[in-house]
Amino acid sequence: MSELSLMVTITGRKMDRKFVDFYQKAGLPVSYVTVGNGTASSEILDYFGLDGSEKSILFQVITDTKWKTVKRQLRLTMNIDVPGVGIVFLVPLSSIGGAKALNYLTAMQDYAKGEESTLKETKFELLVAIANQGYNQKIMDAARRAGAGGGTVIHAKGTGTQLAEQFMGVTLVPEKEMVFIVTRTGQKNAIMRAIMDEAGTGTKAGAIVFSLPVTDTACMGLRMMEDPED
Repeated sequence: MSELSLMVTITGRKMDRKFVDFYQKAGLPVSYVTVGNGTASSEILDYFGLDGSEKSILFQVITDTKWKTVKRQLRLTMNIDVPGVGIVFLVPLSSIGGAKALNYLTAMQDYAKGEESTLKETKFELLVAIANQGYNQKIMDAARRAGAGGGTVIHAKGTGTQLAEQFMGVTLVPEKEMVFIVTRTGQKNAIMRAIMDEAGTGTKAGAIVFSLPVTDTACMGLRMMEDPED
């Protein structure tokens, strides 16, 4: 039995290729890479040995068994403990939409589905849909028809897309869009199913969708969803 997590790596733009190559050699061929900007104060940047330049953010699905090996190699090979190299952290996954997507995202990792943890029994979930570029509106239309509110789109590039045909029987392109949607847990399955049916791996959108537990929220719209009488 093994747990699944979303591994997030934040590093400098000049380091992202090194991390992608490192993860591929470690048996994590499927990555999604996007960019961001650091906003920490100069004192914090100096403390950690960082600079204020653009950052790369990598997303990968990883099992807890694989993480034990990767964590050690991050220290030995990538010197993740050295200030300025980057930050890597895990967020527990609660579900992945479909066996084909699961097999693709966990390619080359041994995984046996187990019981969900208490942390995953939350009132809200963050749905993440990853699709070919240009189909975010199709995803949001499907999600809204199933009861979702708004969403946020991030542009990214994917690696390991050559494995998509092997595990899912489709061809995926490197250019991706990641759509983030927060919804009530009770609506999660319906929204994920709607996205899979209308924009899933059998369509040109080629969307993969998974969910992560949200432990708490501070938003009037979500508060009204949680406590309609308020």
